[in-house]
Formats: sequence, structure tokens, C-alpha cells
Amino acid sequence: MKKTVHLVVNGEPWELDVAPNDVLVEVLRDRIGVKSPKIGCERGDCGSCTVLLDGRSVRSCLILAIEADGHSITTVEGLGSNGGLTPVQQAFVDSSAFQCGFCAPGMVLSVHELLSCEPNPTRAEVEHAIAGNLCRCTGYHPIIDAVMEAVAAAAAGRAVVEGALAALGAKDGHADCDAEVQA
Repeated sequence: MKKTVHLVVNGEPWELDVAPNDVLVEVLRDRIGVKSPKIGCERGDCGSCTVLLDGRSVRSCLILAIEADGHSITTVEGLGSNGGLTPVQQAFVDSSAFQCGFCAPGMVLSVHELLSCEPNPTRAEVEHAIAGNLCRCTGYHPIIDAVMEAVAAAAAGRAVVEGALAALGAKDGHADCDAEVQA
């Protein structure tokens, strides 16, 4: 028996009828048409399906669509403004941090979550933030280097943090970093 769910995906409201066993990543990709969350391991290990649920990174292959009812979901497609890249995304492009790009959306979203809570992270904090995202191509160093370069560039204007907070819809310039995701 189907259930109607209400989601806000990248700022756009959606009302969908879903089966009780419909997984969020499949609903996002197949029903809404958002393609950045990838279907990888389907066990929550690889991070390719990462999305932000109310500003917190989650593995959308582990969340049923009915659990996301009433929540806001952000994917990479919802980060930039006016079709442009966020400073984090631009740093990844400028430094050629990715090869195949399969892990890129999850990495970008995990970094945005980190920067919304910690505007000046250490290298160890960046490593921890992306630890749940597997990259089979780069060995992680170019990705971490790109984040650190973006953070350093932001010191002169906090553009990375402001972009991350705006992308997450943070209120008063601050994300609720201690809140638990209630899905």
C-alpha cells in the first residue's frame, strides 16, 4: 500500500506516493530526476548516495522514502546559486581533485556539512568528514588538498563558509551542528 510523502528537494516541494520499501536514493533518482546521489554499494559503506537531510549528511540508500517525509533534502544540484558552483565545488574543479567523479557528490556534501559547523577545519577534521566516502581513483590527497586550499582562500572573506551555510539554508549564519537527524 502506497503512502503519500512530502519532501523538499533542493528547495522544491514534492508530494509523492511511495511504497513502504522505496529507498530514498531510488526515489530521488527515478521519480524526481536528481542524478547526483549514486547507487553504489546499497549498504551505506561507500558514500556515493550521500545527501543532506535537514543539513546533515546521510546515506540515502539506507533511508526509506517514508522516513524522509516532511524533511528537506539537499543534493549537489541544490548547492550552487544561479547555476554557479559553490566555492568548495570550484576548489575541487580548480585543483582537478577528482578523476572519475563517482564519489564527487558525496564528498562535496560531506565537506559542506563540515564547513557549516567548523569554518576553519584542520586536515584531520577534513579527513574525518570524508571518511565515509570511498574514492577508488585519487587516494584522497587531492580531495583533502582542495578542501584545505578552499578553506585557506576563505580566510579573506569566509566565502566557503557562507556558501556552505547558504546552500544548507542555515539560519542566522549558523548551522545546527549538534542536532540529530530525525528520519
